[in-house]
Amino acid sequence: MGKITIKDVAREAGVSISTVSNALNGVDVLNPETKSHVLKVAERLNYVPNLNGKLLKSGQTKMLGFFTTSVSGPYFYKLVESMSRECDRLGYGLNVFVTKDKQVIMSNILGRRVDGVIIYEELRIDEQDIVAMEKDKIKAVFLDRVYQSDTMGSVIFDSYVAGYEATKDLIGLGHKKIAYISGVDTMFDSNQRRDGYLDALREYQLPLDEDYIIQGFFEEEGTYSAVKSFLHLHPAKLPDAFLAGNDVSAIGCIHALKSHGFEVPQDVSVVGFDDIDIAQYFSPPLSTVRNQIARQGILAVNHLVRMIKKKEHGVSQKLAGELIVRGSSHVKIDRSDYLT
Repeated sequence: MGKITIKDVAREAGVSISTVSNALNGVDVLNPETKSHVLKVAERLNYVPNLNGKLLKSGQTKMLGFFTTSVSGPYFYKLVESMSRECDRLGYGLNVFVTKDKQVIMSNILGRRVDGVIIYEELRIDEQDIVAMEKDKIKAVFLDRVYQSDTMGSVIFDSYVAGYEATKDLIGLGHKKIAYISGVDTMFDSNQRRDGYLDALREYQLPLDEDYIIQGFFEEEGTYSAVKSFLHLHPAKLPDAFLAGNDVSAIGCIHALKSHGFEVPQDVSVVGFDDIDIAQYFSPPLSTVRNQIARQGILAVNHLVRMIKKKEHGVSQKLAGELIVRGSSHVKIDRSDYLT
């Protein structure tokens, strides 16, 4: 037997097609007995409504799209989970598009496969792309840049201030040789955190050493290899402290330091970003900048849905970080004080 159609349900139930449609869509024009009868027949026949047709008529998909180049790691797990839960609460589904092909991203956005989009990608949708989205009145929330217009907004961490304050705190502990472990050069948060780090060093007139900017790609293994390579190439330039672009980078850094016989924080302090779940249970417990990851996801979905429903225009929102001091950083001890 072929696919059951709405005509088959109407014929089996002994009613008109419009009566079946009203029953399935909850239109309150039928008596309860008729509605119940139609629904039972549809269930018995395993009838699946033509969702595409219904959505075309309404002009909505009731789906939001999250476009990203990666979903690996604790940050994205928490972000996607929070967005998914909020979408479900508001009656929307969430499609996650993971691709590095910008043409695929733009064709899905401009093709209106979803009602609105949340974007966090490392390839940087450029001004020309944004103009095209504005022209088509695409509703969008960016997590990778500050942006605000009638139909687009952003929800970001204030990574510059967080990077500055974390570096300033390390300086306050007596550290003068501070290295930064960067993520991906094209990613907003990594660059903002690095800029805050550099400006704090300038303000306190500490030397800016290019060798102290180490690229770990926001990965534990990548950072582990990068820090081991640095220690091998520059054995006489051990930093007093490392500020890592995220917590998994900080963990990779600590593993690399321990493999070379250094103790954290006795020999070197290490501070991360994000405050992922494992941070407090790591050994030593990780000092970090707590970012409101779940709140970022919830705010992004809420803002997007309100724009879709034309209840507000795009706005730019910044979330503040909070420095959490644990066991991986402490006051620098000048061991020469103990020499006799």
